Order: sequence, then structure tokens, then C-alpha cells
Amino acid sequence: MLMSGLIGDPVAHSLSPSMHNAAFQALGIDARYELWHTVTADLLLRIASLRAEGILGANVTVPHKGTVIPLLDDVSETARRIGSVNTVIARDGRLLGDNTDAYGFGRALGDVTGGTMPRSALVVGAGGASRAVLTSLQEAGVADIWLVNRTPERAEALAAELTEPGCPAIVAEPWSRLEEVASSARLVVNATSIGWHGDDLPFGAGIIDALPRDAVVMDLTYRLTAMLRLASGRGLRTVDGLPMLIHQGGRAFELWTGQNAPIEAMTQAVREAYAARA
Repeated sequence: MLMSGLIGDPVAHSLSPSMHNAAFQALGIDARYELWHTVTADLLLRIASLRAEGILGANVTVPHKGTVIPLLDDVSETARRIGSVNTVIARDGRLLGDNTDAYGFGRALGDVTGGTMPRSALVVGAGGASRAVLTSLQEAGVADIWLVNRTPERAEALAAELTEPGCPAIVAEPWSRLEEVASSARLVVNATSIGWHGDDLPFGAGIIDALPRDAVVMDLTYRLTAMLRLASGRGLRTVDGLPMLIHQGGRAFELWTGQNAPIEAMTQAVREAYAARA
């Protein structure tokens, strides 16, 4: 039996086993996806174990997405730009690192927009999740990308780091201009942790009111947050983080197996697992 799994600390909360095992079953692949809880002290041995015969690869989550990079033989350009690896592919004795979060974000957004990218985007938050979102927007050629964070220095540093020659520029804006910027944004992404629990908003309700009527509001949280409910009530298109999770997992599956991911089967499995947990 072939094996793959999730490396991180913690991992017990993950929906990935339900998603990937459903995919293996749908395509009749004799493989299993497991949770591989790994503390930092054991990371080197865990990564070395991926070189064994019968290992397809692994997903990587916090706190190892950055520290795993020096332990791999090579990483993709996308992973280099984002600065983290969430997928390791075991191939011919070599370990290749990639980041499928940017791909997952783009596919999830495309499902809502019919495959077209908005011409302007506002990203709120300058943490790890924001890096994948911003990279995806740049790779899609979005013309105007604005980044806002309550600590402006973090937004300025991230915008400068990701604005490379040949890529659309990311403009860090002060929090005081959030409503003004929102009035021109066709996409707003909450890339902060606000909304994961409770009904807190990442910004004032007036920001949603300021958005154009054709804007899309996206939250990376796996739930119908207060922000999404507010946006939906205003008639705006919305999407939570589950489609991004599914599409990034689908891309990882394809990198491991060389087969097209059964997205419908993966989606059903994730939603059933999430509903049972909720």
C-alpha cells in the first residue's frame, strides 16, 4: 500500500485524511493518508522517512511549512516566493517541495467568478496565509493589489518582499484608508484569524457597505463567518475557506499520483467530515 500523510503539530483537527482517502477510494488507488504528528525535534527524521519506498509524499502544516525547506532537494518557484512548503512530492529518491495554497485560492475564487479574475483586490492581514493569496493574485495578473494590516510595518515589509520584477506590484495601504480602498476593490479577502471563532469582524461593517456591487468577499475560514453573512446580506458573492482547502488538496493529490483529482468526491468527504465535527 502506498502512503502519504500530514506533517505538523498539531494535526488532530485536520480534514485532510477524509479528503484524500476519499480520493484514493474514488480512483481505486491502493493508498492511505494518515496524520503524522511531528514535533520540531523529530522533523529531520520525519522528512528522511519520506524517502522510503512506497511513500507518495506528504502535506506540511504549522509550524513546519518554512523550516522544512532546507531539508528538501528542491522547491518550486511558487514555494520559494511564498516562503513555505505545504506539499512534499517523493519522486525517484528525491523530495520536491511545492506550495498548492496559491493554486487552491485561485481555483476557489474562479469557481465563484466563472473563471475570471477581478481587476482589483484588497487583502486584509499580512501573515502566512496572506502570502499565498497575494502570490496567487500576482500570478493571475490582477492589476491592482492592495494590502492592509493593523500593524502597517508588516504590510509594508510583505508588499516589498513580494513585489518582484515582472510581477504586479502590491501596494501597502494604511488602515485609515481601508474604506477608501474598499470602494474600488472587486475582491476582498480576509486573511486574518479574526472570524475563526465567534462573530467578530476583521474590520468595521462600513467596509462591506463601501464595496462595489459586483465585488466578491472571501474568508479563508472554514465557516460562514459574520463577515460573509454581512456581505451576503448586502447581495455580494461570498466564499469561505473550504473550497480553497479542497482545491489545494486536489493539486497535491495530482502531484503525488499523476492523476486528475476527483474533486467532487473530495468535496463531499470534506463537507461531511466538517458537518459531523461541527
